[in-house]
Amino acid sequence: MGRRERKKAATRKALADAALRLFIEHGYDAVTLHDVAEAADVSTTTLLKYFPSKEALVFDEEADQEAALVSAVRDRTPGTTIPQALRAHVKRVRIRPADPDAHSEPGTGYGDFFDLVVGTPALSDYGHRMWMRRQDALARTIAEDTGAPSDDLRSAALARFALEASAFARAAADAEQALDAAFDLLENGWSATGSRA
Repeated sequence: MGRRERKKAATRKALADAALRLFIEHGYDAVTLHDVAEAADVSTTTLLKYFPSKEALVFDEEADQEAALVSAVRDRTPGTTIPQALRAHVKRVRIRPADPDAHSEPGTGYGDFFDLVVGTPALSDYGHRMWMRRQDALARTIAEDTGAPSDDLRSAALARFALEASAFARAAADAEQALDAAFDLLENGWSATGSRA
């Protein structure tokens, strides 16, 4: 990475870190784009070159999210089904994040980030839309892994339902139990649940 790219990456990180710190300290709605730009010592115009919206400041790892989903399918251990791999991944990143310091700005752990997103409707909605944008890439990966055509409807349905399961689970009193119920259904089908038709 050249000097210019390093400088851009540093500016992007400074903006994202400043935004997260301010949002956690003062609340998302109380902080303006100008506040974030000032805290990172750049202009608002510069901020908008890096992040097209206030919500985007919070979600600065979108490409990583897609790569991790694809990897959950491609790099799963032998004997692990695709739904099992996706269940474990969704549980780890959307229900009970495993890395408490994923956003390592001093004083802002991942728990704070997670609470901010879940507790702010605008961020929760944006995060869900961003998460669902991974559907096509995940469907293609599932199809490729199973030898199905790239436009396979079963692969697309599994990708859609696996991604939507996190929103379903977060709305439940016991998110982990709800996620397990959703993935049990994806893995085994309705008839295997023992429920009456």
